[in-house]
Amino acid sequence: MRPDTPADHTTEAERLLRTASTYPEDREPLLLRAAAHLELAGDRARATELYDTLLGGDPGNPSLIRALKAANLWEYGHEAEARAIIDGVRRSAPGDAAPWEIVAETLEAHDELEQSESTFTEAARLLAAEGSDDLPYATQSLLISRHRVRRMLALPHDAWDTRADGLHTGAVALDELHDPKRLWSLGSDDPAELQAEITRLRSELGSYRTALSRPFPVAVLHWPERELDELLASYPELEAEYPTYRAHLTDLEASLRELSAAGTPNLGIVPATVPSYEAFAASETSTPANPALLPQYATTLAARGRATPWPPARGAACWCGSTNTYATCHGAE
Repeated sequence: MRPDTPADHTTEAERLLRTASTYPEDREPLLLRAAAHLELAGDRARATELYDTLLGGDPGNPSLIRALKAANLWEYGHEAEARAIIDGVRRSAPGDAAPWEIVAETLEAHDELEQSESTFTEAARLLAAEGSDDLPYATQSLLISRHRVRRMLALPHDAWDTRADGLHTGAVALDELHDPKRLWSLGSDDPAELQAEITRLRSELGSYRTALSRPFPVAVLHWPERELDELLASYPELEAEYPTYRAHLTDLEASLRELSAAGTPNLGIVPATVPSYEAFAASETSTPANPALLPQYATTLAARGRATPWPPARGAACWCGSTNTYATCHGAE
């Protein structure tokens, strides 16, 4: 059951903090999730302490942490500090879409629509250059959010808005979904208008649910060749699962394609190592030779933030670790 009350969120934050002490290699994503739960519990000062703890070390994504810290600070009265951090994030021009979207949506939430739009546009110019194909999910989300803010400002469509229209797959078109006049429908006495608004809200909720579920994908294990050799040398009982390394890679891609064809969202790949798997088996008081542990191990790694979304962009490096692009490697038909 997902946390629902402030006490539930505090309990989940404490659990994540304990997990972070057990798995220091996953400390950053676990502390970020703990901070998010503390924010939902209303303990924003403690969430800020976690962000500062991460920034005081050697974080993997400092721009993301600063953006989250700014959003949190503004919510409990530290507007000036939040603005200064947002300006710093924008000047640093991160190559990741997430920090851009967080600071732009923070500005939007506080009615700074012009600044929000200019932030989104800076990010689009940097991350979604004209002619680039197969945009990552985070960049697609950024363009769709930019579309919303520009709609609220009554700005005419530009090339990025048109691209956002094409990326959106919901039943309700983006122009209608982001129509500022929708606010008036919520107070209407006309049943037809209210029903139309319910349909729009359901579509929007579906998009949010998809976004929220992405940190917890359905994940499959990828054993690098050396790790797989070590695994099978130590536990030959698993040869039925992994007859050869080549078969392992082929089966992995085929399994993901089958899941995708069946409509399973948010698929991911998690890298497996023998020491990590042995530690997991020990924590389950089982033997690593037990094949039933493999999907549980994959799920646990995904919950710890170790999954990489699948499929990669066709022009990106293939997930298998080869020097080829996905389109010319496992993404080939």
